[in-house]
Order: sequence, then structure tokens, then C-alpha cells
Amino acid sequence: MEILLPVILIIVGFVLLIKGADFLVDGSSDIAKRFHIPEIVIGLTIVSIGTSLPELLVSLNSATKGYSDMSLGNVIGSNICNFLLILGISASIRRLKLKKETRYIEVPLCIAYTLIFGVFCNSGGKITRPEAVILILLFAGFIGYTVAMGIKGEKYDEEAPIDEDDATEKAAKEKVPGAVWKNIFQILIGIVALKFGGDFIVDNATIIAEYFNISEKIISLTIIAIGTSLPELVTSVIAALKGNSDISVGNIIGSNIFNMTLIIGVSSLIHPITFNFEYNLDIAIMLAAGIMLFLFQYIPPKNMMSKRNGAMYLVAYVAYMISMFVG
Repeated sequence: MEILLPVILIIVGFVLLIKGADFLVDGSSDIAKRFHIPEIVIGLTIVSIGTSLPELLVSLNSATKGYSDMSLGNVIGSNICNFLLILGISASIRRLKLKKETRYIEVPLCIAYTLIFGVFCNSGGKITRPEAVILILLFAGFIGYTVAMGIKGEKYDEEAPIDEDDATEKAAKEKVPGAVWKNIFQILIGIVALKFGGDFIVDNATIIAEYFNISEKIISLTIIAIGTSLPELVTSVIAALKGNSDISVGNIIGSNIFNMTLIIGVSSLIHPITFNFEYNLDIAIMLAAGIMLFLFQYIPPKNMMSKRNGAMYLVAYVAYMISMFVG
């Protein structure tokens, strides 16, 4: 009976995640329409930051207590999960269109940030405070880019002829947005629900794992990394189902950049994070996933992530998980 309450709280957590993601996607999408802001900008900022709250809270808490492995492992594991599992599932549901700025700016930027992150991790075996400041400045630069995109609007992007999926997405975008206060309230409620939903699932899944004597290593590599990525998973899947591919892709790219720059930057600023060189393989996998996303634009059907591409990501994630358990 002592295990019953954690199971119930996990179910409650999933309900909060699903409804929170629904509110967040609807509210942010309507604000984008009302103020003529490209949905990709909303996905890269409000949605990605909101869904990255669990990673932020876990990493900050770990850094203040001196648990460097958990702080870094949470971010690296979550980023791999975001790419391979979440984009894989989202693309398997509905192919994800990759807009021009996503293909030529945002994905390459995410790859470049991953390289910088990897260099900082390996320079002296820890991320120092000066490096933390640089990471935070890189995040500020990314936010500056998204603001510039918001001011410029969608003029940069030149779309291909509309197909059936594009028509569905266009119809979704033509929906008349609600009152601004209602949209802001939806976003706030969505973020709060995502935060508590993620907490309920991670905390109570950990209790269940300990109850059944599952090792701490397995808990950190699976429950913590995947658990803190659940908001991104639910948000991106719901966005894909609603035809909001901009939010689905932008959420993942924005979350990964947010994780590597602001979360690790702030955590390292509070307490320099010692790097475990065993994570280099995981960073390489994270980098490879970003490069794969960049290459998908050249694989027919071009300029989008197809269902086949999504299946490739999912197979890669399963192989990655198996390798961790076998290793």
C-alpha cells in the first residue's frame, strides 16, 4: 500500500503535463497570431523556456549541493532525449516542416553551441565561472536573435507550395485568437502545470525505483533525464497533433540551447561544475543528433523531418538506451 500513493501522484503528474502542454501551446500560438509573431519565435522562447523549467530546477538544486554529475547528466541526457525521442515521436505522428531560418540558422546555431559546450566541459575538467558568463552571454545572443526574428516577422522565410499537411497547419493558424489576458493566463497555467506535473512524475518515480532497489545510476540516466524532458515531450507531441510544427521544432531547439547555455551557465556561476570525462560519448551523441537534423533537409522529402526520419531518431534512442544498460 505504501507504493500506491506514488503511483497515483504519477498519474496526476501525467494529467497535469498533458493539460499544461495544451494550455501552453494554445495560449502561445494565439499570441503569435494576434501580434503577427512567427510561431517559431514563440516556440524558441516562451514554450522552450517554460518546458525547460524541470531541467533548470534540477540542475540548480544539484549545483548548489555540489552534485556536478547530476547537474550535467540531467542537461546532456535531456538534450539527447529531446532530439532523438521527442522529435522522433513528433515526426512519427506528423512530418515536421523545417522552415528556412530553422534549417540555415537555428539548427546550425544549436550545433555550434553544442561544440562550445563540449569544449568548455573538457577545458580543465570543469566549467569555470568565466566560462559560465560566456554561456549566459551566448543565451542572451540567442534571445536577441529571436527578438529580431519577431520584429522582422516571417519575411525571411520562403515557403514551398502548400501540400495537405501545410493546409492543415494554415487552417489552424487562421483560428481567431482569444483575448490577450486569456492567452497569458493560459501560458502561465500551462507552465505551472508542467512544472508540478514533471515534479510529481520524477519524485514519485524515484520513490518507486528505490522501493524496488533499482540503482542510482539507472535512476539518473532514465528517470531524471527522461522525466525532466516530459514537458517537452507532451508539448511537442500536442503541437504536432495540432499542426503547429513551428512550435514543435522550435520548442526542442530552444530547450536544448536553453539547457546548455542558461541552465549550465547559471549553475556553474553558483558553483563551478566538475566534468566527468565519461560524458564525452554522450556529448558526441548529442552533437550527432543535431547534425542528423541538419542533414534531414537534404533527404527526400526535402526541407522537412519525415516520418521515416522520426523512426531513425527513435531507433537511435533505443540503441542509446540499450548501450547504457549493457555498459
